[in-house]
Amino acid sequence: MPDLFENDRNYVLGDPELKTIGDRAKLAQWRHKMKGPAFYKLGRKVVYRGSDLNAWAEAQRIDPARQGQR
Repeated sequence: MPDLFENDRNYVLGDPELKTIGDRAKLAQWRHKMKGPAFYKLGRKVVYRGSDLNAWAEAQRIDPARQGQR
């Protein structure tokens, strides 16, 4: 699957592309619980790198054909 996000781009809260993985409240919950994609906290601004978002999305991938195989 091609990348969902541009690897060399930074995303900030309010960017519509972030809604692909969750709304603003969900992202805030994940940050508080230290879950979800990696992020930078720069003062009050939260920044996500596209490469981190793609890595996190790939880690969430489930392949039903491989379930039960070990």
